Amino acid sequence: MQEHVANIAKEVGLDFHTKNTVVANSFNAHRLIQLARTKGLGNEVEEALFKAYFMEGKNIDDEETLVKTGVSIGLEESKVKEIFNSDAFAKEVKQDEMQAQSIGINGVPFFVLNNKYAVSGAQSPETFLDVLEQTWEEFEKENPALIITEGESCSPDGNCN
Repeated sequence: MQEHVANIAKEVGLDFHTKNTVVANSFNAHRLIQLARTKGLGNEVEEALFKAYFMEGKNIDDEETLVKTGVSIGLEESKVKEIFNSDAFAKEVKQDEMQAQSIGINGVPFFVLNNKYAVSGAQSPETFLDVLEQTWEEFEKENPALIITEGESCSPDGNCN
């Protein structure tokens, strides 16, 4: 399975070292993700954690690793350290766990798209593209009033034309 994951990663230019990964409890990493989300940095910290785990072989339950990861994406060191001296974001992580269990998720990676489609395990880019295209096609049909294809638009960084 690890070889399969490494091969799929390689297809998209990632150099996973799955043989060096450290099996760890990811609860505190998920608490860090919750903190990062409050600052609009959820995606950034998730990417940094994936890199630390899959590419660098770091223990994502190690407090020092988590602090360095949080700081590397722009979080305040003191705010990250507060997580480990409290139960901050524990409730949110437990809620995520309960939601996952309620829809039958029992392993990672697992992706839910539009609350309708699921992709389990490390899949090829083609598989993800197929599911994304099908999900988007159905979303467009079900929500035509939400899709605006004409007129001015703005990019996420605020540049409008």
